[in-house]
Amino acid sequence: MSDRPVTPLLDRIASPADMKGLSVSELRQLADELRAETISAVSQTGGHLGAGLGVVELTVALHHIFDTPRDRIIWDVGHQVYPHKILTGRRDRIRTLRQKGGLSGFTKRSESPYDPFGAGHSSTSISAALGYTMAREMGGTPDPALGDAVAVIGDGAMSAGMAFEAMNNAGHLKRRMFVILNDNDMSIAPPVGALSNYLTRLYEAEPFQEFKAAAKGAVSLLPPPFQEGARRAKEILKTMTVGGTMFEELGFSYVGPIDGHDIEHLAGVLRAAHDHATGPVLIHIITKKGKGYAPAENANDRGHATAKFDMITGKQHKSPSNAPAYTKVFGKVLTDLAVQDDKVCAITAAMPDGTGVGMMAERYPSRTFDVGIAEQHAVTFSAGLAAGGMKPFCALYSTFLQRGYDQIVHDVAIQRLPVRFMIDRAGLVGQDGATHAGSYDLAYLGNLPGFIIMAPSDEAELMHMVATAHAIDDAPSAVRYPRGEGVGVDMPEVPHVLEIGKGRIVAEGSRVAILSLGTRLEEARKAAERLTQRGITPTLADARFMKPLDEEMILALARDHEVLITIEEGAVGGFGSHVAQLLAQNGVFDGGLKFRSMFLPDTFIDHASPAQMYEEAGLTAADIETKVLEALGIAEIGAKRA
Repeated sequence: MSDRPVTPLLDRIASPADMKGLSVSELRQLADELRAETISAVSQTGGHLGAGLGVVELTVALHHIFDTPRDRIIWDVGHQVYPHKILTGRRDRIRTLRQKGGLSGFTKRSESPYDPFGAGHSSTSISAALGYTMAREMGGTPDPALGDAVAVIGDGAMSAGMAFEAMNNAGHLKRRMFVILNDNDMSIAPPVGALSNYLTRLYEAEPFQEFKAAAKGAVSLLPPPFQEGARRAKEILKTMTVGGTMFEELGFSYVGPIDGHDIEHLAGVLRAAHDHATGPVLIHIITKKGKGYAPAENANDRGHATAKFDMITGKQHKSPSNAPAYTKVFGKVLTDLAVQDDKVCAITAAMPDGTGVGMMAERYPSRTFDVGIAEQHAVTFSAGLAAGGMKPFCALYSTFLQRGYDQIVHDVAIQRLPVRFMIDRAGLVGQDGATHAGSYDLAYLGNLPGFIIMAPSDEAELMHMVATAHAIDDAPSAVRYPRGEGVGVDMPEVPHVLEIGKGRIVAEGSRVAILSLGTRLEEARKAAERLTQRGITPTLADARFMKPLDEEMILALARDHEVLITIEEGAVGGFGSHVAQLLAQNGVFDGGLKFRSMFLPDTFIDHASPAQMYEEAGLTAADIETKVLEALGIAEIGAKRA
């Protein structure tokens, strides 16, 4: 196609085996063509751009030096693997990225033998690589025989405790394995914390800077034929001059930092390590996120995640919306509360803008804490703030909050500390797929005594629930809300505090009651309109609270209707299960109530648009209509998706 880049060398690469005989100049050309192809593909699909552009040279060098897939390259998080997918036989599908039935935006074991370990969350790669290493030592997977394990981890992901747990274990076991520390000085937001500062000091260490200045002058005095060799020697000396004490104390041989975009030097270091390593080695490379594409390099997030865009300008193609995003609604209400109450503080784990906390950070930086990719710490840090008399709002994505579950139980719930969890990206989130779906928070929080759990049906309700969480000072609370824009309802000027554990009747009807928790209420409205055309006018109710349940309202709905249906954007064990338990304990089923619960199916749903995912999950208006008709015993359901 005319809008695709000209890539004569890349066109010859069907697998990494085709890269083995390439010269250094050809490797450089391949990297340039690979970068162009990545930009072109993501401009058509949207997705994670900056991270992949930053590791183009590393991707080429790794596949050139190592024998993949026998050697396992394990990419931490996996959002940087588009170039890797192009080189490993998936180029013909690269423009299906993150679309239903297409390539995953992350590594995925079922997709390719070149993806030895799936990921979507951070800081798992070193543990997995060590597992592969020990499996090799113990004779696992004889065909093909296991080779080396190479973990590629960013400086942001390296800040998580799990990475250091793995390095400590690997250093103790002393087996040959490789860790590539991809130091781009940025995870999603700019990196924070002592580790980031330590890596910066390594790169800017005074002896190296003095040596670099002297070497530059000395090289210029040499005859031209000797200058290139001297430059290579200088680079080698650089890796020897700057120490990696912390990593060496953990038992790793440290090499670096080196320029991750100098493919000749990078390939040379990787080959030397590959040929001579006997134990664990950490190679510290310096890269630039968004490298080679000015719009990404100049963006605040270095092009971390993007919609479809114009390749020339980098301008994203986004559909306009009249409704505010839930994240922005939360951020504004939080900041307004912080104005009124100096005890309000906000905590996030490397996602200040993604969670809306960035708004408060701009106004109250001293009361806003980005702890890095460290969800366990974020939860317990919030607990400490609450114990100390502050009013912490811990804002995390639902899928990332899972990583801090023990801390939620042990440090928050048991002590009844009033930490306010703002759970973004609840429900099915679309193109990022199963690793990022917020499917389980209702189930894993709902079984904790004393937790107050809310889910808004629209953006106005979210305003009220954030204010309600602020007012709760004697128990932990959670508000979970979806990704994307709201419904488009009128927004109140100021939020009000809701009565704890009280839902609301949205529309009165008869025979059938539909009880919704969360934003499926809009689909329930559509279903009610369809049912009304059939002569069935259901009652619509918004639960608002999963815990405590509005027992009075629920029992009244069960008493006054033939059918009661619950709907939620969560997995089994959540809202519907709690309602069923209430009904059973009160003997409601003895009276013949027909109760049905609609929730996410017991399976992992692959990436697609949110609408497609909810259709697959069976939670659309048509599905609700069908469920009602089936419960009533009405056979005419063939037009359910009309």
